[in-house]
Amino acid sequence: MEFTVKSEIGDKTLSISSGKIAKQASGAVTVQYGETIVLVSVVSPHKAKEGLDFLPLTVEYQEKIYAAGRIPGNYFRREIGRPSEKEILTCRLIDRPIRPLFPKGYRSELQIIATVLSTDQENDPDVLAMIGASAALEISDIPFDGPIAAVRVARTNGEFIANPTKEECENSDINIVIAGSKTGIIMVEGGGDVVSESDMIDAIFFGHEAIKPLIEMQIKLKDIVGVEKREFNPPVTDQELSNIIETEASNGIKEALSVHDKIQRSKALKSVKNDLREKLKEEYGDRKGEIGEIFDSLLKSISRSMILDEGRRIGDRKFDEVRSITCEAGILPRPHGSALFTRGETQVLGVLTLGSGQDEQRVETLSGEEFRPFMLHYNFPPFSVGEARRMGGPSRRDIGHGALATRAIEKILPSKEDFDYTIRLVSEVFESNGSSSMGTVCSGVLALMDGGVPIKAPVSGIAMGLVQDGDKTTILSDILGDEDHFGDMDFKVAGTKDGITALQMDIKIKELSKDVMERALNQARDGRLHILDKMVETLDKSRDEISPYAPKVMTLNVKPDKIREIIGPGGKVIRAIQAETNTRVEVNDEGLVKISAVSQSDGEAALNRIKEIVLDPEVGAIYEGKVVKITDFGAFVQILPGTDGLCHISQLAKTHVKKVTDVVTEGQTLKVEVLEVTRDGKIRLSHKSVMDK
Repeated sequence: MEFTVKSEIGDKTLSISSGKIAKQASGAVTVQYGETIVLVSVVSPHKAKEGLDFLPLTVEYQEKIYAAGRIPGNYFRREIGRPSEKEILTCRLIDRPIRPLFPKGYRSELQIIATVLSTDQENDPDVLAMIGASAALEISDIPFDGPIAAVRVARTNGEFIANPTKEECENSDINIVIAGSKTGIIMVEGGGDVVSESDMIDAIFFGHEAIKPLIEMQIKLKDIVGVEKREFNPPVTDQELSNIIETEASNGIKEALSVHDKIQRSKALKSVKNDLREKLKEEYGDRKGEIGEIFDSLLKSISRSMILDEGRRIGDRKFDEVRSITCEAGILPRPHGSALFTRGETQVLGVLTLGSGQDEQRVETLSGEEFRPFMLHYNFPPFSVGEARRMGGPSRRDIGHGALATRAIEKILPSKEDFDYTIRLVSEVFESNGSSSMGTVCSGVLALMDGGVPIKAPVSGIAMGLVQDGDKTTILSDILGDEDHFGDMDFKVAGTKDGITALQMDIKIKELSKDVMERALNQARDGRLHILDKMVETLDKSRDEISPYAPKVMTLNVKPDKIREIIGPGGKVIRAIQAETNTRVEVNDEGLVKISAVSQSDGEAALNRIKEIVLDPEVGAIYEGKVVKITDFGAFVQILPGTDGLCHISQLAKTHVKKVTDVVTEGQTLKVEVLEVTRDGKIRLSHKSVMDK
């Protein structure tokens, strides 16, 4: 039996339905907004997986091209197995707000699959998938501390819009996704066109009001479906063993946490853990896993207590203090721009490469093909955290960090009209101990400036943390990896000195209040400006010239009817120009010719070749051309590439000519003057007049 609940969000109806599709899943719903429909299913077997010490949750989001009424454009004409960047980012959007809401110790495998069944190409399915994941969990028997809901918020012409269309997003200066419960915010993801902290707060809590009806819908649907939650008893900690471990390990943990260096601190903690296991081996040798879990819980408790009760943090920094920063620009000779950014024990190399329009990334989406002139790729090798593991392609985390840095930087890039290059930034993380994504922003901006890219303003970024227990709340600036691990919030903020360009917030507690978020944003601004000051000490503006190794881009506007002459039959002419001048030549339908060359001389050679092709012959001008055809009445001379004129027999010499071949032969070079260009484009030439002159 099908059940449906509806609510008005923005100017459209959002509906959630269950009971008709995917009935063998633990829970399944379809969410519809406009003509965009997403199916979300969740499955979790009753039996827990043995030997796990983490929540085995996997989230998949898949966009079916048929949803847009199209056939995939790849060779196989089907959706390929590897998810697109958009699919990976949406998986993360679904995962992050729901993961903290499962009971501690839940070890049954969990899989959430969101499938886009229909898209109107106006309403983005990603937010619908987030709502559907919560709704499917709510109506299932799976234990879940929900519901939550999500909404996209844009600001256009000073007005906030809930779940804006694609066009409204393109014309907005704020575009963020908010997830939350009925009483607070859980997750924020998005950016702005250099907007103030207060405007961003207003956008976030406008979104929070918009999600409240969505939560009521899920509660109503859960009551209608009426499925009881399965019984789940979290594992009980052995209090006697816990007391023993606390007595034996507390002092060692406190001493280890006072070590400033990350590697040495990690070794010290590992030594305390190994000594503990050795002491308990005889009596508790068969409970190594349980001992490890209790030890980790004690470590977290001591770390948090050190901040909340003793007022100090690892490294003895102040709560709003940023670690020491060094910046170096231009450290690589051949790339088009480079910079090394080091903050504490986090070090990131940013590398810039400039290319032509043909280097733009082509992406197939539900809306059709997109071309991206700016790319940022984030790499996190295992040596950056002192590990040895198999190297593979980019992980979901790598894609997510790269997307965050992309949002932070793209708002300050010059327009195509001002800087007609394809831009690729690569982030190589060499060391990591807290917020390599924000290190990517800083190193990337310095690399752009080193490469002579005329950015609008430099951007920096910082990661904020939070430790909260009851009425005690401490906000931390520039968090370490350990502080991220035992803390309650990871809040990354990037922007210029004038405002925010990107932010991302995840919390491990149930929700965050407006007051705490405002404090975190204001403290983040102070830290961000401090980092920015350190960056501009190295480079305060973009270099005046681009690298000598960067391609030279030249443009020329020609009449559209000349395009075919530049391209030639089967592309013969344009290929010849590119091969002979070592350049890339692109021509669009409006007649814009773009030349990319390794050197200035190569570019100018190609430009001159094209000018010769498109140049209209001038009456009275003298050209040196080649005789391409001989007839009884005269000779046809090619005065410009693709442009021939007739030199009549009477114009070949001062004296009377009986036979054309008596004066000229095919292939001969001949100087001629243009006598006339007729309305139909025919050209009359004279060799005799040149002889007179």
